[in-house]
Amino acid sequence: MNFQKSMWVSIGLVCTFMLVGCTDKDEVTEFNKPALHWYKEIASSITKGDLDKADAFYISLKSEHMRSPLMPTSVMMLAHAHMNKEEYLLANYYLDEYMKRYGEVESREYTEFMKLKASFLGVKNVYKDQKLIMDSINDAKTYIARYPGSLYTPLVNTILIRLYMSLYLLNENIAALYDRTDKSDAAKIYRDKNIGSVVELKDITAPEKGIVGQIFD
Repeated sequence: MNFQKSMWVSIGLVCTFMLVGCTDKDEVTEFNKPALHWYKEIASSITKGDLDKADAFYISLKSEHMRSPLMPTSVMMLAHAHMNKEEYLLANYYLDEYMKRYGEVESREYTEFMKLKASFLGVKNVYKDQKLIMDSINDAKTYIARYPGSLYTPLVNTILIRLYMSLYLLNENIAALYDRTDKSDAAKIYRDKNIGSVVELKDITAPEKGIVGQIFD
């Protein structure tokens, strides 16, 4: 996640805290609590599915107990909770937080895999998310090179192949559109992008509806 995205997510979390506080008078007066208190509130809110409150309680924990040993677990809990709720931007925010503050060598292999998975699942519209697809392809290739014997390598390979398939179908679909409008030169540009691809059209079962349809399901 780049700096600009991280900044906006941080602002969003602060706004969430303010909104939650305004809707619950009791929470406004809560401050200067032990780290375990905030940790339990985060866990309870996640269990209830109220991630807005969980995010707000995390801000309290972070502001009052930055060096608490409960911080790493809280950050990872929130990352998983947002991923399970398909809020991949926020999941990546917490994963970035974890890597920046607690990313020991032993944990980076898992955390980087989770970031890649969140980015992959965050692709919702291939037309709008072309850069995300390309970035995810590069990240997957980097991961395989960095952790060749990783337990997660087979999953990363699956992600990578599906991203390649999506990109191939996207280029082919755009080329076909240009063919229908008699713009053969433009069509050739997009078909040329598929030259040398690790997948071929004959290897792909095209979705019945939409450009990629359920390829990400």
